[in-house]
Amino acid sequence: MPLIETAALVKEFKRVRRKEGAFAGVRTLFSRDFETTRAVDDISFAVEPGELVGYLGPNGAGKSTTIKMLTGILTPTSGHLDVAGVTPWRQRERNARNIGVVFGQRSQLWWDLPLIDSFRMIGRLYEVPKDRYRANLDRFVDILGMGSFMDTPVRQLSLGQRMRGDLAAAMLYEPKILYLDEPTVGLDVIAKERIREFVAELNRDTGTTVLLTTHDMDDVERLCRRLILIDHGKVLYDGPVAPLKEHYAPHRELVVQLAAETDVVDIDGAETVKAEGGRVWLSFDPRETPAARLIAAVSAKYEITDLSITEPDLEGVIRRMYLERESR
Repeated sequence: MPLIETAALVKEFKRVRRKEGAFAGVRTLFSRDFETTRAVDDISFAVEPGELVGYLGPNGAGKSTTIKMLTGILTPTSGHLDVAGVTPWRQRERNARNIGVVFGQRSQLWWDLPLIDSFRMIGRLYEVPKDRYRANLDRFVDILGMGSFMDTPVRQLSLGQRMRGDLAAAMLYEPKILYLDEPTVGLDVIAKERIREFVAELNRDTGTTVLLTTHDMDDVERLCRRLILIDHGKVLYDGPVAPLKEHYAPHRELVVQLAAETDVVDIDGAETVKAEGGRVWLSFDPRETPAARLIAAVSAKYEITDLSITEPDLEGVIRRMYLERESR
C-alpha cells in the first residue's frame, strides 16, 4: 500500500478582484467579485514506503502548496489525499506524529533556548521513550556534527547549524515520512554535504520515506531515485532520472586527450564539438554508437593519453524540458 497517495488533488485560492477607478481599493464584506487561482490542478501520485522522491518545479508550480496539504496546514479544494492512513487536515494530531517537516528558512526550534533544550522539549512533546530519545539524539549529533553547538542558543547558530538542528528535531520521534522543502538553500558546501549524508543514511538505514522539494539539482542527483516534475499545478513527469535524460538529452560527450594536437577527430558516429590544446570533445548518442565502440575507434586512429565520458547534467535536462513545453 502507498504511504502517500493523492488523486485528482486540487487547491484553489480566492481573492477579491482589485477594482479600478473611483472605487479602487474599496472592498466590502458583501463583495462577490472574486478571482480564483488554481495552485494545484488535478495532481495524482503515490509514494511507497521507503522511497526518496524529488518533487520539483519552477517557482509557483505548486510544490509548497502540495506539501502544505500533505502536512495538514491547508485543506484541498477537491480530490483525495491519504498520508499513512490519515486524512491530514481532518486528523492533524495523528498526522503530525507520522511526519517530520523542514521548511527551508523557517525553524521549528525555540529561538532563545540552547539547541539541546529544543530537542528535550520535542522529545517530551512527542512522548519519546528516554532510551530511544537518547539513542536517536546521539546518532544525529554524530552524523550531523552538532556536538560543538548543542549548548548554543538557536539565535546564535549559523544557518547551516540551525538547518542541521531542524533536521534532527524533525526526526527525533521517528516519523515514517520526512518532508524537506528547500533544506539546503543558502548553505555552504560543507553544510549541504552533511545534510545530504544525513538524509541518505536515514532513508537507507531506517526506511524513512522522503519527499524533497529543492532548486538545487545537486541535492536531487545525490539523493533521488525518482522525480515528480510539476508546472502550473500539473504533473509533467513521474519516474526515474535515467529515462528523463535519455528523452531530453540523449547525447553524451567523450573527452579525449590526444598525444598530438588536432582540431577535428574524424570518427563515424561522433561529432567534434570542441578542440583545445590536444583535448577534444566528441558528442555521440549511446543508443546508436556505444561508448566502448567509439573509444575503440578513436584509439585505433589516434594516440590517446587520457579520456572521460560526461553525462548531461540534470539541471540542463529539466530546463530543456520546461522550455520545450513553453514553446508549444
